[in-house]
Amino acid sequence: MAIKQLLATLALSTLTCAMAQADQLSDVMSKKSLDCGVYADVPPFSAPDPVSRELVGMDVDLCKALARTLGVELQLKPMSVEARIAEVKMGRVDLIFANLAYTKTRADQIQFSDPYYIAKETLVVRAVNADQPKSFFKDKRISSTKGSTSEQSIRIAGANPVTFQDTGSAYMALQQNKVVGLVTNTMTAIKLVNQAGESGVQLALAKEPMALEPIGAGMRLGEPAFLHKVNEALASMEASGEIDAIWDRWIGPNTPYKMVREDKVQSLADLKFDPLP
Repeated sequence: MAIKQLLATLALSTLTCAMAQADQLSDVMSKKSLDCGVYADVPPFSAPDPVSRELVGMDVDLCKALARTLGVELQLKPMSVEARIAEVKMGRVDLIFANLAYTKTRADQIQFSDPYYIAKETLVVRAVNADQPKSFFKDKRISSTKGSTSEQSIRIAGANPVTFQDTGSAYMALQQNKVVGLVTNTMTAIKLVNQAGESGVQLALAKEPMALEPIGAGMRLGEPAFLHKVNEALASMEASGEIDAIWDRWIGPNTPYKMVREDKVQSLADLKFDPLP
C-alpha cells in the first residue's frame, strides 16, 4: 500500500510540475484567444465609451493590434489599477496593457515586454524656473500624490516630497506657493499647465524629467517563448506604423494631450535608465 501511495504521489507531483511548466505561448495559440487585461475606467487608456459602453482607448487598441498580429481572437479583461500585477501573477490574464511602468518591485513579480514608449515623471514649475537643471530642485519642496512613482522620483532626485491624496491637491500646493514644483506624468502635467494658463497663471514643464519609466506589456514570469513572441509582434506593429497610429488617435498632437511620440519600440535590456524601486 505504501508503494502505491508513493507512486500516486510521484505521479501527482509530475503532473503538477508539467502543468506549472506549461508553455503559455502554446496555450494562447491552441485556444486561439488572447486574454488581455486593461483598465476598467482610466481614459484615454481604457474606459467605457459613453454611447456603446464598450471599452475603448489606447491600451484597448494595443490589445486588438497584438491579437491581430498573433492571429488570435481577443478577450478584454477590465481590471482596477491596484489589481494589475496580481491578475498577471495569478494567470487570470495572458498579459496586460495598462500603462504599466517598469519598476524594480514589479520586475520581481512579472516580466515586461520591450517598451513601446518611455513615460516621464515630469516636473511642473513656475515658468521662471522652467530652464533650471534638476540639481536646482535638490532639497526643495515638491508635491505629488502619495505613494506614487512621482513621489519616488522626488526622493531619488534629493528633493523633499510633499504628498497629497490626489493630484488636484498637489496642484493647489504649487498654485499657493507652498511648493516649488509638482511631479506627475507628462499627460497630466501638460493638462495642468494649460489649465493654469487659462486662469492667468504661467506654469511650465521643467526641461529635465525627474525619472524615466519604460512602459510595456506585463506577463507572467518564466514564459520566455511568450515574451519573445510578444516582443516580435510589437516590433512588427512598430514597423507597420500601427503603434504610431494608435498613439496619434488617443494622445497625439491633435488630441487634448498633445503628446509627440519620441521613443520607438526598443529592447528593454539595451535601454539606459535608472529604474524606480
